[in-house]
Amino acid sequence: MSFQGVQEASDAREFVMTRVTSPDRRRFLTAGAAVLGAAASAQLWLPATARAAAAALPDGVFGLGVASGDPLPDGIVLWTRLAPDPLHGGGMPDSAVEVEWEIAEDERFAKVTRRGTAQALPAYGHSVHVDVRGLGAGRTYWYRFRAGGQLSRTGRTRTAPSWTFSRGSLRVALASCQNWQHGYFTPYADMLAQDPDFVLFVGDYIYESAPASTGPRRHEGTGEPYTLVQYRNRYAQYRADPDLAEMHANAPFVVTFDDHEVDNDFAGEIPQDPDKQPHDAFVARLTAAYQAYYEHMPVRASAVPNGPHIQMYRALDFGRLARLNILDTRQFRSDQATSQSGAQDPGLTMLGAAQKQWLLGSLHGSTARWNLVASQIMLAETDLLLGEGKLWYYDAWDGYQAERNALLGQLGNVSNPLVLSGDRHLTMVSDLKEDYADPSSAVVGAEFVGTSISSNGDQDQAAFHAQWDPLRADNPHWKLIDAHRGYHLFDIDRDGVDAQVRVVDTVLRPQAAPSTLARLRVDSGTPGVRLV
Repeated sequence: MSFQGVQEASDAREFVMTRVTSPDRRRFLTAGAAVLGAAASAQLWLPATARAAAAALPDGVFGLGVASGDPLPDGIVLWTRLAPDPLHGGGMPDSAVEVEWEIAEDERFAKVTRRGTAQALPAYGHSVHVDVRGLGAGRTYWYRFRAGGQLSRTGRTRTAPSWTFSRGSLRVALASCQNWQHGYFTPYADMLAQDPDFVLFVGDYIYESAPASTGPRRHEGTGEPYTLVQYRNRYAQYRADPDLAEMHANAPFVVTFDDHEVDNDFAGEIPQDPDKQPHDAFVARLTAAYQAYYEHMPVRASAVPNGPHIQMYRALDFGRLARLNILDTRQFRSDQATSQSGAQDPGLTMLGAAQKQWLLGSLHGSTARWNLVASQIMLAETDLLLGEGKLWYYDAWDGYQAERNALLGQLGNVSNPLVLSGDRHLTMVSDLKEDYADPSSAVVGAEFVGTSISSNGDQDQAAFHAQWDPLRADNPHWKLIDAHRGYHLFDIDRDGVDAQVRVVDTVLRPQAAPSTLARLRVDSGTPGVRLV
């Protein structure tokens, strides 16, 4: 789906329009349910005392910060959520609140490009999602919000390059798996210094696990979240991490979810433990989890949940240089296999029929130099059995052999496919093979499984390599494996992709020392990846 397709899907939803005022024109835009109907503010951005008095609000309504996401050549989503008491439901009155917003070409807001108002509704946790259009391509902008006389911090964001962009470069940071209880989110401090054009977050933004006293930090609450308020509280706690907040305020995020935003290893409407979570109860949990996810992510109106369903798979184009296909590998999958024969069942699906058709259409219809696929879980094979035979990790694509192999067979006809994944809490960089059962089969692409931001904490590296290095002979497509915490950084241009595995020395303290663990290269026109 192209940018235009994403917007058309959004426009098809029945939402009230938010008016935006600009120096040269006015246009009506479809907005999310959290930004329902509001007249634009044509007035100057004046102090609250110079405007009509607004309803009094508790202090600290912008404590969860600001964020932006899903960049288009002419647009961006701006996000905030009013929550003066974030760990106890939010602390807002049970009424709609008018929120002013503006976006400018300079940090001092001397050159305001767009401004308007939005309604923060209690039904959506007083979150705000403003879908701003009419911006310049490949430009840096600054934005802020005001409500009840209180001013948010200033955020910085960037639009996607123009449709004809092909000769420049794109910097992308890949992140996943940030468990509050396992450590501080210290890799974001280094990521901020690297100044990516956008951050691709491929899942496990929160963890639904109950509070534990064994790590450096403790989850809020008294157990796992099941209700909307409980999920809101968990997201609010995660947003309190200062490094994550700074990253959100300084670069757009492109997000998708994995399992821990709901329930470990869930599949569709099947929980991890169906004997303990009846279907109706789990559907209610899905509904709460998806709504809280929407409320806290900078995504468009197309992602407003419909009960226990949310639209997350989509594509974003970055000129003619790159197309990014963002997958949803949780909502539509069959229940996980429990045996090798089960994993080879041709009836199992990871994507579902509609998403699979969309993905293949997007890949084959792309004119981009690079075709990126954001997959929450690993696509390349992981053979866990030493010597003869195979033993797979069933929650990943290995557990869905027929569909995975069919997809790999299609990648050979796609320009420069590159898969960016998470989930595993380790760095695993691999060649993508047309058929992993045949060692001589063609290499059709490359995959970077990003390590975690904090999940698994500071691992024992010697123990990790003692466990995993013996498996390399059975997995010759692996080019690099490691268990430090961190993220991956990609510089993409027409000729190739230069990748860095950026790691930190610890996540057990609020500050850490970053370094480059490895550099890798993918050359345009040459499938596979190599260490530099």
